[in-house]
Amino acid sequence: MPQDITRVLVIRHGETAWNRESRIQGHIDIPLNDHGRWQAERVGQALLDEPLVAIYSSDLQRAHDTALAIGDATGTEVRPEVALRERHFGEMEGLTHDEILARWPIEGRRWRQRDPEFGPPGGETLLAFYERCVAAATRLAAGHPGQTIALVAHGGVLDCFYRAANGLDLSVPRSWRIGNASVNRLLYSPQGFTMLSWADDRHLQADDGLDEATDGAVAPA
Repeated sequence: MPQDITRVLVIRHGETAWNRESRIQGHIDIPLNDHGRWQAERVGQALLDEPLVAIYSSDLQRAHDTALAIGDATGTEVRPEVALRERHFGEMEGLTHDEILARWPIEGRRWRQRDPEFGPPGGETLLAFYERCVAAATRLAAGHPGQTIALVAHGGVLDCFYRAANGLDLSVPRSWRIGNASVNRLLYSPQGFTMLSWADDRHLQADDGLDEATDGAVAPA
């Protein structure tokens, strides 16, 4: 591998009870459910042969506990990174998609239409969230040229990485899958991110993992 290239594995956290309910989590610190803990163990086993030098994780427990399972399996230190948190959804957090549309019909439509300038009451705009996530990934990847690192985060964060690697506008409806405990592979160089592979969930076998839309990160495409 060229010395200025960083291999970046980006992994969504395991399943939570609120994923099952299609309830917005955002910055609310919801734990993994039993199935999510199983998924975390499986992704740890899947990465046994990866030459990881560091694992960076959102400090929210659903991501951090997933990262710890990977760290335990691979013998790699987990480093909390607040900038990898899910989007802050303000007053929308804790609500389902239907409850949001019923309470804020205009705002709910702007959210579902992926308006980059829209921010939920008390929350982040989509643009500010994207810039936060991509800046964090860039900083972390640039610190490990020629090495392999893992970033463990949330559905909305991974959506930002996919768009950055593929040059997609924030308003483009999502057609790619972001499942719980899926493994996604990027390359980073001083020119930015490119994608190697996406949505690898073979380690989960017949698992019926939920897509990212159930994490409340973005409206379903």
